Order: sequence, then C-alpha cells, then structure tokens
Amino acid sequence: MIQIAIFSDVHGNLPALEVVLNDINERGITQKFCLGDLVDFAPWGNEVIEIIKEKNIPCILGNHDERIAFDLPVVPLNKHSQEETIARFSAIDHSKKYITDENKSFLAELPFHLKLNYKIGKKYWNIQLVHSSLQSNDTYLYESENDKVFMEMLNASQSDVLVMGHTHLSFKKQMEGKWAINAGSVGRSKEENRLASYLILTLDEEKINPEIIQLEYPINEVIQKIEASEIPDYYAFFLRNGNVLLSQ
Repeated sequence: MIQIAIFSDVHGNLPALEVVLNDINERGITQKFCLGDLVDFAPWGNEVIEIIKEKNIPCILGNHDERIAFDLPVVPLNKHSQEETIARFSAIDHSKKYITDENKSFLAELPFHLKLNYKIGKKYWNIQLVHSSLQSNDTYLYESENDKVFMEMLNASQSDVLVMGHTHLSFKKQMEGKWAINAGSVGRSKEENRLASYLILTLDEEKINPEIIQLEYPINEVIQKIEASEIPDYYAFFLRNGNVLLSQ
C-alpha cells in the first residue's frame, strides 16, 4: 500500500497550510505534492513559498503563481462584480510588490504538469497532476462537467487518476474505473464550511481509494492579518462569511 497527499490553492494562507502539513505528517504520509497557487489573497505569500522550498514538496505552476512570476497583467473577468474586480487588482498588486525576486524565480521554474507512476505488485498506477486542465492552468472544471471532458484528459494523459485544483471546490468522480478528483483549496475554500481541504490517495494492487480531508484552522487569525495588511478587507469578508460563495 502507498499513500500520497495532494493539496492545492494555498493562496498565502500560512496557518491553513501548517494545519494541513501537520495532519499529513501525523498520518505518517511522506509523499506530498502541491498543485499550485501559492500566492495572493492572504499576507504570507513568501512564507508559503519558503515552506514548499524547505520541505522539497514538488509543486506545479498555478495561474496566480504564473502571474506573479512573470509580472503578467491582471485582466478583468466578466463574472466578477466591480467590488471584486477592484479588490482582485489590489491583492495581486500586493503580491507583485512583496514577493521577493528569489521567490518569483522559484515560481517561474515550476513545471506545468506532473505525472506520477507507481508499481504495486504487478499493477502500475498512473496519476496525472494539473492545476486546472492539461491545456491550461486557468480553466474551471466543476463536478457538474460532462464526464466526457474528464475522460478525454484521462485518456490523453494515459492516466488512471486526474487530480486538479483551481476551482476551490473539492469533488471525486469515478468513471469507467478511472478517477477525476479536485483536491479543493487549502487557503481559500469556496465550500460553505471554508475548511482547509486536501486529498489522500491510497494505492494498492487492486484499487485506488481517494479521500478528501477537511480541517479547521485558525481562520480568525487569518482574517485579522488580512485586515491589518494592505490586502483588501474583501478577502477577510470572504473567509468570515462561509455561507457566501464568491467567485475568484
């Protein structure tokens, strides 16, 4: 049996990341992977990157990481309100200002995808890790998506499991003996409970068992730190109001 932990979308939320990593360690899981979006929306972007580097956690390039690494322009999105558009511009500008050059260089070198292969007994398992899809790190794929979309990616990558993040909404879908899974978000969950989410995959010779883990973390500390920083209070409100689903 092999267990691996996969997490995504930390978004500068150090207290949430620490809780998730502690839980993984307490379970004795040594293999950890991150699906990107380490930065933006909470004040610990540099600290989050430093932990990923210090612990040598393989990580892929999220759309927010890419924007900060390469100083890409922020483009308004039609789905956002004027309030969220203004807040988003300000929060991303904060990251561009405070993320160190060294950490920007680290983000710039992150791979776009990761493919894992495990052999257990006579069985080989292939696991494809993406931020949002094979073609893009900024595509929104929800549980309601047609199974055909996920099967095309599973077949294209010759994988048994496709694991993604980006939407901040966790799910598990089994199709034709294969899995499409969203690991949810560590630091900016859009689920009503706002808990920090991550995925455990348990592999044996017969099957893969996915489990979404959701954990409480000191969310009030994060809210207070956001309110005391240059990051717009909009993102503190987002965490405080768990019954309000806001878009990213």
